[in-house]
Amino acid sequence: MHDVNTAISPKILVVDDTPANLVAMRRLLARCGAQLLEAGSGNEALALCLDHDFALILLDVNMPDMDGFEVAALLSETEQMRDTPIIFVTAAYADDLNRLKGYRSGAVDYIAKPINDAILQSKVRVFLDLYSARVQLQQAMDELTERNQQLQVEITERKRVEAQVRHQATHDMLTGLPNRVLFHDRLQTAMQRGARQHHPFALALMDIDGFKAVNDTYGHPAGDALLQAIGMRLRGHLRSNDTVARLGGDEFALILEDVTDVAPILERCQQVCDLLARPYPLEGRHGPFEANISASIGIALWEETADDEELIQAADRALYRAKDGGRNRCAMATD
Repeated sequence: MHDVNTAISPKILVVDDTPANLVAMRRLLARCGAQLLEAGSGNEALALCLDHDFALILLDVNMPDMDGFEVAALLSETEQMRDTPIIFVTAAYADDLNRLKGYRSGAVDYIAKPINDAILQSKVRVFLDLYSARVQLQQAMDELTERNQQLQVEITERKRVEAQVRHQATHDMLTGLPNRVLFHDRLQTAMQRGARQHHPFALALMDIDGFKAVNDTYGHPAGDALLQAIGMRLRGHLRSNDTVARLGGDEFALILEDVTDVAPILERCQQVCDLLARPYPLEGRHGPFEANISASIGIALWEETADDEELIQAADRALYRAKDGGRNRCAMATD
C-alpha cells in the first residue's frame, strides 16, 4: 500500500484565533504526515474550505465574531464539507451542554485544553487513516465505474459486430437483400405459418432478361450497379410482409403473402415485370448509358401437401415456361 503522505496527501485545517495556539498545534502535528493549513477566524476557515478538501478540521470553540459551533453548522450545510470530521478544541470539554451542542453542530470528537500531545496525535492518526481508507475506496469505486463503462462500450461494440456478422451471413453483400440462406429460412417460416394458420402465400422465382448483355457491354461495375438498382426497385415495391431475396447472379426470389387466387398474384407479378422493365440510367466504362432489361417470373402457389423443394421446383418449371414463352412475362405453375 502506498504511504498516505505521497499517495493521498491529506490536509488538516487548524482553526484558532490565538496565534500562540496555532504555533503549538503546528509543533504537535509536525510529524503527523499531513499538510497543515491554518485559519485565525471562522470566516477564514470557511474560505479555505471552499478551495481545499480536508481530512480533518481542528476547530477552536471560543472565537470572536463566529464561534466554533457556528462554523461547524455552516460547514454541515455544504455538500462538499458535510462528511468532513470536525474535532472541537475547547476548555469547556466537561460542560455537557456545550458538548451536546457541539455534536449537534457536526462535531465527531472533543479535545480538551490544555492539549495532551499523545491524545491529540492518537485522535488525528485515527481520522487520517479513515480519510486514507475513504479516498482509496473512492478510487476503487471510480476505477470500477470506469471499467464498467469500458465493459459497456465493449459489449455494445461486440453486439454491433455480431449483428453485422449475422447480417452479412444472411444478406447479399451487393444488394443488401436476403441471400439464399435467409430465403430458405423465410420460406420455411411461411410454410409453418401457412400450415398453422391456413395462411396462403406464393413463391415467385425471377431471372433478369438482358442482364448478361449489359454486363458484357458496359463492364462488371455497371452490371453490379444494375443489380443494386433492381434490388432497390423490388424492395420499394413489395409490401413489408413480403420477402425479396437475391439467390445469386441475376436470380431473385419473391415470397408473396396473403394470396388466395391466381388472378391477383399474376397481377402483382406483372406489376413487378412492368416496374423492372423501366429504363435504368447508369454509368458504364465509356460513360453514362441507359440499360433496358426485363424479367421472367415463374410462380407457384403453396399447398399444404407440398414441401419446400417441391414448391421451388414448381416455381422453377413455371420460370422456364415464361422464358420459353418469350420472356418479360409471368407464368403460373400448372401443378
